[in-house]
Amino acid sequence: MSWDGLKNKKPIPAKSIDGYVRSDEDERNLNKAFAGLFKGDQGKKVLEYIRSITTEAVAGPNIDSNQLFHLEGMRFLAGVIQTRIKKGEQDGR
Repeated sequence: MSWDGLKNKKPIPAKSIDGYVRSDEDERNLNKAFAGLFKGDQGKKVLEYIRSITTEAVAGPNIDSNQLFHLEGMRFLAGVIQTRIKKGEQDGR
């Protein structure tokens, strides 16, 4: 490796909404893929189903901690999906 090679600026990977580190280009590509996948009627129906079993689900007072942890994990994943769709739509499909 030469000194010139060290001078070249490398893209700084960004920590994404899911906690993993990816390049900006990889993030944009993922977001566009999510937006494209869920833009049609079938995608919207699947997204509606995901919401119904996660963010719209109500846990009663008798839920145990393991069930609650499981539900919160599902809600987190649903939130990641929804956020990626919104970002993909903002970047254009």
